Amino acid sequence: MRYFITFIICVALITMSSCRKDFSTIPSFGSLEFSKDTVFLDTVFTNIGSATYNLKVYNRSKKSITIPKIALENGTSSNYRLNVDGIPGKEFNDVDILAKDSIFVFIETTINAGNIVDPLYTDRILFDNGSNQQHVDLVTLVQDANFIYPGKDPLTMKIDSLTIDGEPTSIKGRFLTDTELTFTKLKPTVIYGYAAVAANKTLTIDAGARIHFHNNSGLIIDNKATLKVNGTLAEKVIFEGDRLEYSFSQIPGQWGAIWMRAGSKDNEIHHTKIKNGIIGILIDSIGSASTPTLKLQNTEIYNHSNYGILARETNIEAHNVVVGSAGEASFAATIGGTYNFTHSTFANFWNNGIRQLPAVLVNNFFTYQDETGQNIIETRDLHAANFTNCIFDGNNNIEFVLDKVDGGGIFNYNISNCMIQFNDTGNSFTENTELDFTSSFYQNIILNGNSNFRNSQNEDFIIGQDSDAINKAKTSSFNLDILGVDRTTNPDIGAYQHITFEE
Repeated sequence: MRYFITFIICVALITMSSCRKDFSTIPSFGSLEFSKDTVFLDTVFTNIGSATYNLKVYNRSKKSITIPKIALENGTSSNYRLNVDGIPGKEFNDVDILAKDSIFVFIETTINAGNIVDPLYTDRILFDNGSNQQHVDLVTLVQDANFIYPGKDPLTMKIDSLTIDGEPTSIKGRFLTDTELTFTKLKPTVIYGYAAVAANKTLTIDAGARIHFHNNSGLIIDNKATLKVNGTLAEKVIFEGDRLEYSFSQIPGQWGAIWMRAGSKDNEIHHTKIKNGIIGILIDSIGSASTPTLKLQNTEIYNHSNYGILARETNIEAHNVVVGSAGEASFAATIGGTYNFTHSTFANFWNNGIRQLPAVLVNNFFTYQDETGQNIIETRDLHAANFTNCIFDGNNNIEFVLDKVDGGGIFNYNISNCMIQFNDTGNSFTENTELDFTSSFYQNIILNGNSNFRNSQNEDFIIGQDSDAINKAKTSSFNLDILGVDRTTNPDIGAYQHITFEE
């Protein structure tokens, strides 16, 4: 019994000590320091929550202090939300900070653009009061936008899925209405789920338009449908994710793909940037070998978690195209098809993991398992894989591969005035006759030259004064580079004419 009573007393003492502050403080005296004097929450779309930002509050003094009050100046009506040392709210009383210590304040916001007069929304976090009061400014730019959402079943509240070729799918989204078939630059367009273009319809995207995709979202251009992206040098069209904070500006895989399904036709993309998705362009078509399914011009495609362009038995005609880093291949031309690229740069400097494929892969087959589980390989005709005045580069030894499976079918290709990163240190391709760079299928090839990109880690593939691509291109009908620089005489290989880098 004596030991039991002693145990009860100890528990009581521990409980009492845990309920009281075990240090003494003095009132704050207006000498707080902050990790920043203004917290910029970047740009947010109306009614879409921001990322979480942090502010560190320091007590540099030798005494522990109590801040009588921390609050938003706009009070409970503020569109900002705070979390002070783990406690959410908009006003906090008697916040302690130990001597030579600090606390965190986390800030978020969700703002309805229709409820504010100025798109630059501001508030302040007030610390202390009276003559000791200090503050930190909060600033957010709010953008209004056109939102495209999939529908919902009013009874089950399940998000609608697309029906394609008469069959239901698991793809969340819907077909665009006729009134939605033009995206303008007046407001950004924000897409949730997949926005699909129906047969015999054309989605037109005007110069200067910005299209933002939520997670697992994208565009589908259906059979007999068309996409026309009409960017200009002065007003490019941008496809990217819907997180506008700077911390998301170089994160791949934020959205799905622009998918041109088999049978889509007359697609054109001009002066456009497509970035930070899973696949920039996924294009399928069993169409004409003579009529391009996609004309791609003056366009940059980069920082995609899988492929920049994944083409399957289709027809692409392209010039002045930059296809940058991707987790698999920058450009994969698979299952045959027809591909004509001129003055294009394929540069895969992926640094988010190990990459197995080269920057550019071209093949003429696909594999599948039959009902017995046996792997079956089927070939298709590669009518053309013509690359003229192109750069193939990256951070792997092998950045260009033609992968032919014998067994019938056409395998036509021609590589002219191109610079190719191909250093077969393991002799893995010695038996691949399509990679004999001395054959007649290759003309004026530069192997393992110095591209001298300005900043390959930042997807900046302008070439500099030390590039081996200078003056090595053959004359073509494309007399302006991707930036509108004249290349009529002494053209350089790749999408850019070289510049002199500043020291």
